[in-house]
Amino acid sequence: MTMLPDGLIAPDTPSLRKSRGAYFTPSGITDHLADWGIESAADRVLEPSAGEAAFLTSAVRRLRDLGAETPHVFGVEIHGASAKTGRELVAASGGRATIRTADFFVTEPKGNYDVVLGNPPYIRYQDFSGEARDRARVAALQQGVVLTGLASSWAAFVVHAAAHLKQGGRLGMVLPAELLSVNYAAPVRRFLLDRFAAVELVVFDEQVFPDAMADTVLVKASGFGNGPAPEATLQQTRNASTLNSLSVERSWTANGFDRWHADPLSSETIDLIAELVGSSTFVTLETYGDTTLGAVTGNNRFFTLTPERASRLGIPRRDLVRISPPGSTHLRGLALTESALTRLGQRGQATWLLAPSDRPAAGTSAYLDSGKTMDVHLAYKCRIRSPWWRVPLLAPPDLFLTAMNADTPRLTTNRTQARHLNSVHGVYLADEHRELARDVLPIASLNSLTLLSAELSGRSYGGGILKLEPREADRWWMPGPDLLAAHRDELNAVKPRVQRLLQARRLATAVETVDAVLFDRDLTSVRRDHAGKANRRLARGRSNG
Repeated sequence: MTMLPDGLIAPDTPSLRKSRGAYFTPSGITDHLADWGIESAADRVLEPSAGEAAFLTSAVRRLRDLGAETPHVFGVEIHGASAKTGRELVAASGGRATIRTADFFVTEPKGNYDVVLGNPPYIRYQDFSGEARDRARVAALQQGVVLTGLASSWAAFVVHAAAHLKQGGRLGMVLPAELLSVNYAAPVRRFLLDRFAAVELVVFDEQVFPDAMADTVLVKASGFGNGPAPEATLQQTRNASTLNSLSVERSWTANGFDRWHADPLSSETIDLIAELVGSSTFVTLETYGDTTLGAVTGNNRFFTLTPERASRLGIPRRDLVRISPPGSTHLRGLALTESALTRLGQRGQATWLLAPSDRPAAGTSAYLDSGKTMDVHLAYKCRIRSPWWRVPLLAPPDLFLTAMNADTPRLTTNRTQARHLNSVHGVYLADEHRELARDVLPIASLNSLTLLSAELSGRSYGGGILKLEPREADRWWMPGPDLLAAHRDELNAVKPRVQRLLQARRLATAVETVDAVLFDRDLTSVRRDHAGKANRRLARGRSNG
């Protein structure tokens, strides 16, 4: 909160709300959780991180419906102006609010609330630091939950909020869908199942908070202190306005360390995975080698050069190295060849990276001097290396792996000596697998089970993009070495057809072609499960656009 002259308070702004992780919740969600969680007119209700008391006003409405005359509700809010507005809105709705202006993590839990409802602040770990993060991690530790330094703010918030409940109390939270899948949330998943008698989840087909660029899940946990819950229950709906017509429940057994996938797989698919992965017919990509991040230049516009620009600047070959151009749209085929890289350069793509030799040419030295006049050397990545212009180089990878994907990740054979930047990943194959995997793993990876595995291993980002980090790629299922060897000739025979289909953007037909080579069984359930997950991811992306 910023004070202006004469004691006035600066207005809250979207940028200020974003900095503290405040995203206000639609009434369809606040009403749904209030109706679910509040069972009696005598229930004591708390909204941590109350904002402008959206949950408390819904709670007042629910309590009055149950017979309370002037319901008294409670909240904590770090932003004073929002707390003041919240009290006024609760009063206008016929209730009375005690909203303490404070950091929720310094609020001592006394276990005296029947219901805790809320939408925790969403601050990613990069911005969640210093004393604020220390207080949050201590609060979680007091409940026996150990969070890593990668945990975003909401993770500790859930644990600390639950500690305010009475025995048998109910927790209704709006959380990022990271809860379902990321490794750092495993202690939170385990905490929910261990401490509550029942855990229900609601996922959405569309984005609930477009500004937050994150998917959302509702958590409805009941019976605090009466756990463990035998399983989690999943329901699905389109958006915040359709919560009164939730789909039929699906249940699955989940422990705190496993990912909780929003779309559990069919039993037929699970059986097939158990058979193929269990027999090493399919293996993880890690079996073949190491997947690495690409080089970070600090300023791609300066360090990457088109052939024409390098020539015009007088920078010779000895001061350059070949690169796969920034981005990955050119890596949607089966191989990056010398001729393809030459054509990219002729079309104005940056296929060279500045890598001055021990005796830079005059043109190179002049270009480096121009970089200093443009303050390129002051960029963080440049500032922390010596000399500032020496980009750390990795050896040319055997395969390129696209990191950000609208459809599915692609493996592409590197038939050049091109290096990779951080817009793609590089796969370095183990010696015993290099010759075979370089030849046919990119085409073999275009099968239905590998496509499904990408949806399970990766994560959805804004716009419906599927992102696959190196650690996630390690878990990505691939046809095993024996399967590749057995079908190598057939895979090579269909390469021209698959390449044409990929150029025509007919991925589904290309996948069917590869499936016909690798499988001798019905893949209907696998394709259906993959389509369900991919379509849901893309639908959320469209709703965010």
